[in-house]
Amino acid sequence: MTGALHMGLILFALMVGCESEPTNAGTDRVRGSHETPGESKLVHLTSNFAFQLVNDSLAFSRAESFCRGQFSFLSSLDQEEDLEGAFELLQQAGLHSPIWVSNPSKAASKPVALTKQYVQFSALKFQKESREGFARVNMSFPSLSSVSVCVRVQWDIVWNEVSTIFSYAAPIFTNEFQLRGQVDMQERILLALIIHGKHLPYKASFPNDGAWHHICVTWHRVSGNWAIYVDGIRKDMGSDTDTSRDIHGDGILILGQDQDSFGGNFTEPFFGTLTDLNVWNTSLEARQIRALNTCTSMTQEMLFSWNPHHLSSHQSVKEVQALLFCPAVNQQMELQGCRMLKSWSEQLPVFGLTDCSDHLPFICTSSRECYLKMKQMSDSRNSQPTTFMNHLMKISNQTQPVLGQQLSGLSSVAQASSLLDISVQALEDTQQEGLQPMDMVSLIQLLSLVADIPAQPPDSVNHSQESVQKLSQHFISVADSIISEDNTLKWQAIREVVNGPMDVVKSIDRMVTSFSPRLMAETDHLTIQSPNIKLEVQQQSLREEFRASSFCGPETAKHTNMDCISVSHQKILDLHDNGFHKLTLVNTWYGSPLPPFSPEQNITLVPTVTDGSQRYLGTVLGSSIISTTVLGDDQPVSTAVRFQLQNRVQNLPGTLYDPVCAFWDFDLIPEAGGWWNTKGCEVVSKEYGYTVCHCNHTTNFALLLQVYEAQRSPENEKALQVLTFIGCGVSLCGLLFTFILFIAVGVPKSDRTTVHKNLIVSLGIAELLLMCSEWATANEAACFMVTALLHLFFMASFSWMLVEGLLLWSKVVSVNISEDRRMKLYYIIGWGLPVLIVGVTLAVSVDNYKADDHCWLNVKTDTIWAFVGPVIFVLMVNAVVLCRVVMVTVSSAHRRAKMLSPSSASKLQTFDLTCLSFHS
Repeated sequence: MTGALHMGLILFALMVGCESEPTNAGTDRVRGSHETPGESKLVHLTSNFAFQLVNDSLAFSRAESFCRGQFSFLSSLDQEEDLEGAFELLQQAGLHSPIWVSNPSKAASKPVALTKQYVQFSALKFQKESREGFARVNMSFPSLSSVSVCVRVQWDIVWNEVSTIFSYAAPIFTNEFQLRGQVDMQERILLALIIHGKHLPYKASFPNDGAWHHICVTWHRVSGNWAIYVDGIRKDMGSDTDTSRDIHGDGILILGQDQDSFGGNFTEPFFGTLTDLNVWNTSLEARQIRALNTCTSMTQEMLFSWNPHHLSSHQSVKEVQALLFCPAVNQQMELQGCRMLKSWSEQLPVFGLTDCSDHLPFICTSSRECYLKMKQMSDSRNSQPTTFMNHLMKISNQTQPVLGQQLSGLSSVAQASSLLDISVQALEDTQQEGLQPMDMVSLIQLLSLVADIPAQPPDSVNHSQESVQKLSQHFISVADSIISEDNTLKWQAIREVVNGPMDVVKSIDRMVTSFSPRLMAETDHLTIQSPNIKLEVQQQSLREEFRASSFCGPETAKHTNMDCISVSHQKILDLHDNGFHKLTLVNTWYGSPLPPFSPEQNITLVPTVTDGSQRYLGTVLGSSIISTTVLGDDQPVSTAVRFQLQNRVQNLPGTLYDPVCAFWDFDLIPEAGGWWNTKGCEVVSKEYGYTVCHCNHTTNFALLLQVYEAQRSPENEKALQVLTFIGCGVSLCGLLFTFILFIAVGVPKSDRTTVHKNLIVSLGIAELLLMCSEWATANEAACFMVTALLHLFFMASFSWMLVEGLLLWSKVVSVNISEDRRMKLYYIIGWGLPVLIVGVTLAVSVDNYKADDHCWLNVKTDTIWAFVGPVIFVLMVNAVVLCRVVMVTVSSAHRRAKMLSPSSASKLQTFDLTCLSFHS
C-alpha cells in the first residue's frame, strides 16, 4: 500500500475521539492506543461546547478545512465560554505561541450578483494609428530602496512586437526600472523586468486573449529580490540584481513607451489599454498583491494612485471607460492577514494579524453532544468494526479501524483518488449489508476532506483529465451511497454530528467548483450520473457564438425531463457584455437527498392560502433538488435562473398541496447547516404534475408543498353519502315506475318506445352501481370493475340521450331513413359507442384509469376526458337539435295559423267546391 493511500486511510478512519473522555466540564489529555505521545490532544468540555487543541501547525485555510472535516469550526474566541476553554487548553499544553482564531465578523463567501461585482475605471487606450503614443506621470519620484508597481493591462491581440508597458528613467541613467512584454510562438505575452539596466529573462506570462490582466512587479534593494505577479499569482522571481544602490530619484515615469533618452526617443510602443496604475515605495507581499488583484485598496506607503488627471498624454492616446471585475467590492477581504491569538495579558486575550500562509496551531470547537456522539461511535468501531470498515481494512491491508491522524489533511489528487477508490470497492462489496450510521459519518468526513484539496491550475499538476474525472466519479458514487433512500432512517442516529444530507450537497458543490478547471481542461462537456445524483459541467467560450443553457435530471419511465433548470440567453449575453470570456455551468440533480418529513420535522413556512377556505397542516419537501453554479472565468457569479420540478408527494385523501419555490440557504440557520428560504423566488406557473419557478440567484432549489386539509369533515362526508343514496334511490324508483308503465299499460311498440326503454335501463343500472360503489372501495379489483361499469353505463345513458335527439330530428326536421335501418344505427350509437370508448380508454391508460380513493375515473390525469369529452359532444349535438326543432315547430305553427285565418278559410272552401265539380 502506497504512502499516499496510507495517509488517506488514516484521515478517513479516525473520528475526533479517543478511549478516555471527560464527561463533566474540565480539561483532559486524551490519547488513543495508536497515537504516540507527541500526537496527544487536549480536549476541554463545558456544558455546551467541546474545545480541541490541535498542536500541529497548519496554514489558516487548512486549519479551517481540518475543523470542518471534524464537524466543528475554528474557534473565534468571541464569547466568554470560548475564552475560558482556550485559556484552560493552552495552560494545560504549556503552549505560548500564537494560535489561529476565526474572525466572527467575516461574512461567509458566496456568489455576488453580477452587476455588483463590476467597477468602472477610467483607462488610457494606446491606438495603432500612431507609434508616438505615451502617457507621462506628473510627479517627482524620490530615491527608492524598494518599489512596487501594479497596472491592469488589456493587450491588443493583433500586436506581436516587443512593447514597453512602463519605463522609469533618471537623469543620470535611463533604464532604471522598466517592464517589457512580447508575444511568443504559443500566443502568450511574456514579461521581463529591467532593473538598473540589467535585462531579466522573459518568463512570466499571460494568455494573449484580449482580456484584462493585473500585473504587479516588486523589487527590494537589501535582499535584491524581485518578482512579477500576474492576476495575483507569482509567475517569476529572483534575487540577481544590483544591490549597491537605490533607484535614482527625480526620474520620469512613462506609460506605453521605453525611453532611450531621458523622457524621449521612444522606440518600443505599447498598443492596448492601461488602467489602475499604482506605485508604492515598498516591496509588497504576495497576500497584498492577491488582494489588490480583486480591487482591494491599499494606501499605505503609496507614491502614486491612479488618476488620469495626473497624467500628460499624447494626442493619439484616448481616455476610455473600462468595466472591470472586482469581487472585493462586495467581499470584504482582510488585506492585513488572518486573525490570531498572540498572547494573554492578565488573562485577557491579545489578538493580532499575520500572513494567512503562516503555520500555527489552532482550536476546533464543536457542540458537546457532537463530540460525545463521535466518541461513542469511535469506541464502538474500535471494539466491533462494521462490515464496511472490515472490508475497507481488508482492501487496504490494515489491521485496525483507527490508525491515527495526520492533521495536514489530504493534499493531493493522488491521495484522494486512492482513498475514494478503496471506499467505492468496499461499498460495492457491502451493498447488501448497507451502511451503518458511523460509516455514514466517516464517509461524509472523507467527502469534506476531498472537497478541500487545494485548487491548482491544470498546467501545474501531473494528473491527466481522466484521473481527475475518475476521482469525481468516485466522489459522486460515495455521495450517492450516503443519500440513498436506504439510509433515510439512519440520519436520525447521527443528528448530533451531521446537520443532514445537505452537508453532502455542500461538499459536492465545493468539490466541483474547485475541480472544474481541471475537469474541463480538455473538454467542454462532462456528465457524471449515479442512481440518485446527476452532475453535468458545461463550458463554452463567450468570444464565439454562445447559446442558452438548459440542464435536466434523468429521464424516468413515467416522465421525461420533468426536472430542468436553465440560464437564459440574455443572462449569458450580460456576462459577455461585461467582459467575461469563459462560462462554466455546474448543474446537479439530487433524486433523494432528504429523508421524508414527519409532523415533528415540519418545515416552518408562512401559509400562502389565508382566506380560511382550507386548514393549513404544514409544509413538506415535494420534489427533487436541482442546482446550478455559474462560473465566469472560474469566478462564481450569481444570476437569475428558471427551473421546473416535478411534484413528488403522496396524495393523501382529503389533502390539497400548494407548491412554493424555495432554495437551501446555508447561512439562514448556520448551527443547523442552513434551512429553506423563499427570498427572491416566485412561482411562474402551476401545471399538472409540475411547477415552473424563477429565482434571481443561483444555488440549490426545490419545491416545498404546503399541505392543506380539504374542509370536509366526516359528518359532511356522511351527509353527502346519504344525500347521494336518497337522490339516486328516488331517481331509480321513478325510472322503475316508468319502465313498468311502458309494459303494463300496453304502449304500442315503436322506435320512440324502444329508445325510452334503453335510456331507462342504462341510467337505472348506472345509478344502482353508483349507490353500491362505496362498498366496493375496500377491494381494489371490485372497485376497478365498478369504475369500468359506471363509465360504461353512464356513457350509455348519454349515448341514448344523443339517440333521443337524433330521433326527434328524424321526426320533426328530416325523414330520410326507414324505421328498421334507423333502429340499427340507434343501437350502434347507444351501446356500441360506449363499449368502444371504455375499451380504448382501458387499453391506453389502464394504470391511470381509476382514482386512488374512490371508484370512479382518475380526475388527476387525462383519463377523465374519456367521459367528459363525449358528454360535451352529446350536449352540443342535442343543443343544435333542440334549436332546429324549435325553429321548425315555430315555423309550422305560423303556417298553420295562416291557414286557419277567415280569408284562408274562404279560399279553401272555393277550392273544395271546384274539386267537387271537377269530379262530378
